[in-house]
Amino acid sequence: MGSQAMAVVQQQQACCIGSSPYSGFKGRRTSFAGPKNVVSVRAVSGDGRTRMRTPMPAAAVGPKLGNSFLDASNIGRSCLFPVNASFDFEVPKQRVRKISFTVRASAAEGSADGGPAGNEGAKPASEQSSGFAKTLQLGSLFGLWYLFNIYFNIYNKQVLKVYTFPVTMTSVQFAVGGVIVLTMWLTGLHKRPKLTTSQLLAILPLAMVHTLGNLFTNMSLGKVAVSFTHTIKSMEPFFSVLLSALFLGEMPNPWVVASLLPIVGGVALASLTEVSFNWTGFLAAMASNITFQSRNVLSKKLMVKKEGSLDNINLFSVITLMSFFLLAPVTLYLEGVKFTPAAIQAAGLDLKTIATRALLSGLCFHSYQQVSYMILQRVNPVTHSVGNCVKRVVVIVTSVLVFKTPVSPINALGTGIALSGVFAYSRVKASGKGSKKEKKEA
Repeated sequence: MGSQAMAVVQQQQACCIGSSPYSGFKGRRTSFAGPKNVVSVRAVSGDGRTRMRTPMPAAAVGPKLGNSFLDASNIGRSCLFPVNASFDFEVPKQRVRKISFTVRASAAEGSADGGPAGNEGAKPASEQSSGFAKTLQLGSLFGLWYLFNIYFNIYNKQVLKVYTFPVTMTSVQFAVGGVIVLTMWLTGLHKRPKLTTSQLLAILPLAMVHTLGNLFTNMSLGKVAVSFTHTIKSMEPFFSVLLSALFLGEMPNPWVVASLLPIVGGVALASLTEVSFNWTGFLAAMASNITFQSRNVLSKKLMVKKEGSLDNINLFSVITLMSFFLLAPVTLYLEGVKFTPAAIQAAGLDLKTIATRALLSGLCFHSYQQVSYMILQRVNPVTHSVGNCVKRVVVIVTSVLVFKTPVSPINALGTGIALSGVFAYSRVKASGKGSKKEKKEA
């Protein structure tokens, strides 16, 4: 078996360990079954100095250390871990601050379970190639996410500058997304979900705020520069913290508040010096922030059960279809039927150009959001948030170059300060310095 063997951890009743340099630790006695293992233990005290460093048999780890390392976040639900793995864990409120240990498999030379020792730390070539392939795939997804988002903003702005019907454009984008979803399900590219009534009722509020968020974004893009809309939308963390505090009781700590200050200050500075400033565009972008962050709060409150085939991609697909059916009657009421050859030509516009760009913007609109969900399935939310921050920078810079948007030094400074605040907020969340409620629950 060699390095492929597994060590089985059996949890027993809690006890107090009263001997060895780890006296005072509380934990559960632990027994190990499997090949003979060696555990390297290093204990570090609060002042950072190494107190003990010694190899010891795996069977002695449990009685010596207890099972502070045996929680679900470190090992997983199966209570199995590879004997070739390393673990770092914290034991709270004890004089020994941190213990790291490495478990390695060993077998008798020439035994039936394994061959000669050697290359213990080396990974098989298949594992290395698999890891490289996953990294390449993830990098490709990030590239597509940025690319689709850039082209969505370009095509969308080109249409909305001359075709001043943001509600109709949003409906067209949802319609294109709906066609993609149905094609994906009918061809078997992605398994169609089986939804219950309770799931549909839970998804409906999410679809409503998703519809409003995208509608307000299009309204803003039709009135102000793309770069300015995205600068305002960098205030999403501010509204996320505000709404979480109001509706979820998650009060921000000083670190989070400090990271929000440059965001608010940067957006204010950029707004004061924005050449294309327009109150309708500004307020629409702010409304978009509120509705999108309301979606995140509702997701936590409603807790849609992703049972069976209802994964993130199917959840987004269902929301897209719901959004179209929610917005279609509103579109007819507010703007009438405007996306027809006669209506477009009557407005003095080139039919082929408008129709092509509108459909491409709808395709990119759905694609960038679906790729975003695909990335979220592969990385943690903080990594996704940092990627989103970088994406906003890329979109702002690209739109300024494509549309030749005039940008003053102070305006660029304000945008830079706001985006640096977003990055700081992401790093604060990554470091675990979240809300006070989150810390208590942890």
